[in-house]
Parts: sequence; C-alpha cells; structure tokens
Amino acid sequence: MRHDYLAMENIIYSYAAIFKYAHELGLQSIVRRKKPEYRKGKVNKIFTNLLNRQFTVTEPNKVWCTDFTYMPRPNGTMRYNCSIIDLFDRSAAATLNGSSITAELAIATLQKALNQQKPGKGIILHSDQGSQYTSKEFNDFCAKKFVQQSMSRAYCPYDRAPMERFYNTFKNEFYNLYSFSSNDDLDERTCEFVYGKYNHKRPHTHNDGRTPIVARYAA
Repeated sequence: MRHDYLAMENIIYSYAAIFKYAHELGLQSIVRRKKPEYRKGKVNKIFTNLLNRQFTVTEPNKVWCTDFTYMPRPNGTMRYNCSIIDLFDRSAAATLNGSSITAELAIATLQKALNQQKPGKGIILHSDQGSQYTSKEFNDFCAKKFVQQSMSRAYCPYDRAPMERFYNTFKNEFYNLYSFSSNDDLDERTCEFVYGKYNHKRPHTHNDGRTPIVARYAA
C-alpha cells in the first residue's frame, strides 16, 4: 500500500526498499481488533452461495457485497456501520451508521445503494448468514427490488474476503485513528472517509494501484 501511494506521486521504489525505510522510521501497521460474536436471530431463508469465491467481476453494478462492523464508543455504547461494495472495482456503493445491527439498517443501506447506483434488475448481493440478511423483511425487500441474494457458508469469512478487507481498511485507516465528538460527528466523517478518501483517493491493489473511481472510469 505504501508503494502504491508513493507511485501516485511519481516516487518509485521497490517494495523491499519501502519496507526498509518504513522500519527505520518506526512506521507500523495498525492491527484490527477481533470483532465480538453476535447472537444469531430468527432465520427466514438462507440463500445459496452464488459466488463461490469468484470475486473478479468484469462489469460495475453486477455483484455487490455487504456486511456490518462494530464501533465501540467511549461512553460504553456501540455504533454500527453497514456498507455495500461493488466487486468490480471495490468501490463503496453505500455506507450507513446506526445504533444497532438490524434488518432496517441493512435495508436502508441497500436502498441508498440502489438510489445512488441504479443497477439493473438481477444484481447479486452477497452477505453472511446474519439474521439481518436472512430475515423475512430483508428477503422481501430484495425480492421487490429484483436483487438476488447470495450468502457465505456459516462462519466462513473467506467466502466474503473483499468485504473483510474493506472493513480492515475502514478500521485501520479511519475509525481506529481518530476520536469523534459525537455520533453525528462519527456519521458525517464516516461518509467523508468512505465516499471521499476510500473511493477517490486511496489506491487499491485489486485495481493495480488505482483508486476505485479511477479504475471504474478507465474500464
């Protein structure tokens, strides 16, 4: 990642040289903390894994991936983020924060992505088997919007590896680095990071060192 950032500024060094200088300067990666376990709620329907780890997609708005992550607040409460990424260029199609992990937050995030991206009928949405995604409320919403649901196997994060990577970036390069004065401040700055830095400024190895937006319009 350091190599790609420098290359964007026309500063070209080998990976080995960058690693050496980073070590000499005491620069280290921030390790993401392990997420807490969530209680599984009532399941309405579990869908087949349509991807089977085939994460390379040749067109935008054909396959999306979604998940939740937790954000512990200093006052002991928890804030949650739901995001959707496009597997074509790993861009964030939508992101939204809420006070709990619910089907309502999952639906609101999906509706936001549909409004912003306007995909055709039959887009695939890949998720885990969390109760938010297996609920009748969410299943009915997807059917109404002509969204095909796809699900990872239980307890298998490798089936949704791009989403796991997105949240590693979200935590390590945003949430774990800063403090936030309020939930409103966190929500506003979440959007600034995801839609601003992540989509437009941050290089991604999947895109050969280009940002998601540059990769999308270069295709």
